[in-house]
Amino acid sequence: MTWRWRYEDANGGEVTNRDLPREIFTSQADAESWLGENWRELLDSGVEQVSLLEEDRVEYAAMSLRSE
Repeated sequence: MTWRWRYEDANGGEVTNRDLPREIFTSQADAESWLGENWRELLDSGVEQVSLLEEDRVEYAAMSLRSE
């Protein structure tokens, strides 16, 4: 099983900027830890929210990177 983050704009559309990291993780915990360390850089790159996917299944969706 692999886990990955889908980067999204404020409307839920996928952000496909080539410069964004496309990390693949072997566990949900690793993916969540990585996001905790990198969310500011993603936000600065135009990502407003993220969804966590296990293979093609959405574990949770539309998690805002903003603290508001």
